[in-house]
Parts: sequence; C-alpha cells; structure tokens
Amino acid sequence: MKITITHPGQKQYSEALKRQVVREYERGGYSKKDLSRKYQIQGHDRILQWCRKYGRLYYPKNKFIGRSLKDPQKRRIKELEHELREAREKLMVYEKLIEITSRDIGGDVRKNIATKLSENWPPKQDK
Repeated sequence: MKITITHPGQKQYSEALKRQVVREYERGGYSKKDLSRKYQIQGHDRILQWCRKYGRLYYPKNKFIGRSLKDPQKRRIKELEHELREAREKLMVYEKLIEITSRDIGGDVRKNIATKLSENWPPKQDK
C-alpha cells in the first residue's frame, strides 16, 4: 500500500490503504488509535473521515453545537431530541449489523438470540 509525502509533515494515503484501514476498523479488531499507530496515520480524525467515505456502517456527523438555552424546559426538550436522534442512529447501525451477520452466517440472528435467551431463562439462582 502506497503512502506519498506531499509536504513536509503531511502524507497522502492511497485509496487501497484507506479501504484496508476502514475494513480493519469495522471488523472490530483495532481502535482508530491502534490503526493510526500501525499505519503511521497522521491527523486525529482522518480514519473517521475515511470511515464516513468508504465504510459500510453509519458514522454520524458532529454532535449538537449551538447556544445554550436559558429556559430549562426548552433545554431539556433539546437534550431529549438529541438523545432520540442518537438512539435512532444506533438502531440503524444495529439493524444493519444484524442484517450483515445473518447474511454471513446464513441464518436468522434474531431467532438464534431468542432461542438462547429462552433456554437460559429464568436465570438460575446461586445457593
């Protein structure tokens, strides 16, 4: 994989390297910090930018930024709206993961989980 130095202290990374880093990150074996060290990637959010461009998962943009509201009720509504948006984004990611995993294992992950839960329910009491 190719790394080209364009300016002193600045590197240009090949598309193949970017895609490889994103694949490794999405598989879950490495953190962004680990991958930055492994491939000597500069820039604190460069891998996140690559994930947004090449990744298979959803990577939300910056969180809510704005003036604080003086009215506590309005502020609480804004906080709850923000939490709801984040929960919906997480749900989309989890649903996509379940879809991909089901396709990869050739079965329904939801049914497998439900079966396992019912086999172990109710939890056994320690004596």
